[in-house]
Amino acid sequence: MSTQTAGTESTPLQKATSVIDLRSDTVTQPTAAMRAAMASAEVGDDVYSEDPTVTRLEQRAAEMFGREAAIFVPTGTMGNQIAIRLHTQHGQEVICEARAHIVDWEMAMLSAFSGCMPRTVAGERGVLTWKQIQAAIAPSIYYRAQTGLISLENTHNMAGGTVTPLAVLEEIWTGAKEAGLPVHLDGARIFNAAVHLQTSVAELTRGFDTVMFCLSKGLCAPVGSLLVGTRKHIDQARIFRKALGGGMRQVGVLAAAGLVALDTMTERLAEDHANARLLAESLATVKGVSIDLAGVQTNIVIFKLTGGRSALDVVAGLKRRGILCGNIGTDAVRLVTHHDVNRSQCQQAAQQIAAELSGT
Repeated sequence: MSTQTAGTESTPLQKATSVIDLRSDTVTQPTAAMRAAMASAEVGDDVYSEDPTVTRLEQRAAEMFGREAAIFVPTGTMGNQIAIRLHTQHGQEVICEARAHIVDWEMAMLSAFSGCMPRTVAGERGVLTWKQIQAAIAPSIYYRAQTGLISLENTHNMAGGTVTPLAVLEEIWTGAKEAGLPVHLDGARIFNAAVHLQTSVAELTRGFDTVMFCLSKGLCAPVGSLLVGTRKHIDQARIFRKALGGGMRQVGVLAAAGLVALDTMTERLAEDHANARLLAESLATVKGVSIDLAGVQTNIVIFKLTGGRSALDVVAGLKRRGILCGNIGTDAVRLVTHHDVNRSQCQQAAQQIAAELSGT
């Protein structure tokens, strides 16, 4: 049985299907409590800043992160791109990890919207250090594009949900301040990082100028992310949100689910981490699998195939067995645990993956 917490009931869809969906935590269904809150939400026109439920969500997010203000946006990508625009000028560079979401999955908007280019640095398990960042900062000469921003990702998606420790962040914050550079956090799964480190999101993000986090991944809300920062930054962010088509009207019906997510879903993320560890340890014993167990820290498991089969072929075979997952390149498979897949289902998934790879 699932060890789900109160207010996070299984959905009818989950109960009705035999498919185990480990493609992403974005596939989670809103809980019964979220659906009830959405149905009864008090709404207004948020472009006029008249939606009381959105206002409560933004205030709650700002309080949780110890910030002056927050803004509700439709997607994490929009939140990140607004932040990049806030901190940079056209023609500058943004230092980030080589596999960062803002590089691989945000449609080159760093360049298209902000007129910047990424200066990528490969970090061990996706974690950048100040020494690496400092070496990538452009020298102050007029014929070189200047560094405008440092952007980090915690947890790091493509590195397998790895967590940047607080001590590493503190060194980066100190160095960036001395260098006069702002620091943004793509914290799509920052609550997963905080649970892993057993600290608060406010403590874990206190040195960032802006932080984006998602409601629609492990927190199970159907839509939405938030960007937090100073009042001045968020006032400017409203202009850029409108420029990107993110001005929303009676959006309190979505913000209501976000409030439930923040109140009920953050602490249970430890269950997802435990299930990811179960999957990883099971897969480590399977022939044809290579997995970095030390890198499985939160709810993402990435394993490499060493038996000659392509990742696409394995993913297709697992789909026929009722297990949905994704490929990373040609030789790696990604699994993501979440609220809608319980421990028993993760055990079943591990068994099916072993059977698929062994040809049984």
